[in-house]
Amino acid sequence: MTPQPAASARDIPTISGLHELTGRYDAILCDVWGVLIDGKKHFPRAADALRRFRAQGGRVVLITNASRPDAEVRRQLLGLGLPAAAFDDLVSAGELTCREIVARNGQACYHLGPARDDGLFEEAGRRIGAPVRKVGPDEADYVVCTGLFAEREEIPQDYDARLAALKARGLVMLCANPDIVVAIGDDVVYCAGALAERYAAMGGDVLMYGKPFAPIYDAARARLAALPGGAVPDARIVAIGDGAFTDLAGAGRAGLDCVFVTDGVHVEELRPGGDGVDCAALERLALAAQARPMALAREVFW
Repeated sequence: MTPQPAASARDIPTISGLHELTGRYDAILCDVWGVLIDGKKHFPRAADALRRFRAQGGRVVLITNASRPDAEVRRQLLGLGLPAAAFDDLVSAGELTCREIVARNGQACYHLGPARDDGLFEEAGRRIGAPVRKVGPDEADYVVCTGLFAEREEIPQDYDARLAALKARGLVMLCANPDIVVAIGDDVVYCAGALAERYAAMGGDVLMYGKPFAPIYDAARARLAALPGGAVPDARIVAIGDGAFTDLAGAGRAGLDCVFVTDGVHVEELRPGGDGVDCAALERLALAAQARPMALAREVFW
């Protein structure tokens, strides 16, 4: 039976390891950034825990707000040392954005984001059979936002005039990464979601393709269904992640249980003293996310 939401933050248990989920769940939808990697390295204990879950018959689909297509994300993860045995498949917000770019073949797009994300458009071009037509903001039919141009030097407010100009033209924005911030090593930088949020606040039309929105969870369920064993009932799927407004909120909207990792993006708020979880802070995050985790974990380990 799927655990019922706890009455308060103080009642949410902390699991002693991923082994507790074996037998209760058949599949894990696992966040990537902050749970498996930090952008510079992978976390061996987390990778080993997922490998062990799979070895006992479980299935693992990684679900990430990365703005790159699936194949590129896979190469990045393997390049950071994440073992292929740690997961069955993955789905990225960039992959879903890529599909939308392909569907808009014939329209011109303005890329709002760094050049390192050009792989998204190159992959879309390969699928179309011709280069995606990228133009400036004054000629574009729509916008693809993958982040700030200089994420370590800029803040979202720096883009208000640019966003207002896009809004004046009535352009829809495809947000390839709904994350607001992400930790890169010890640094915290703004992501595409921060710009999309400001654009929406101006009245701009935004299409979101990652967590916490439904399309990426539908895609993850489809990936599970394509694996040996077929579709997995929602009651037998658990999401794992460290973002209250992405992982926790997304699991809640999708009707899935969630193990919330506390030593992630919210660690300073949740563990201000470095020890136990601040229950008041956890309650605030849960209320803001409109979802409550079924369990907590400081990190992912077996």
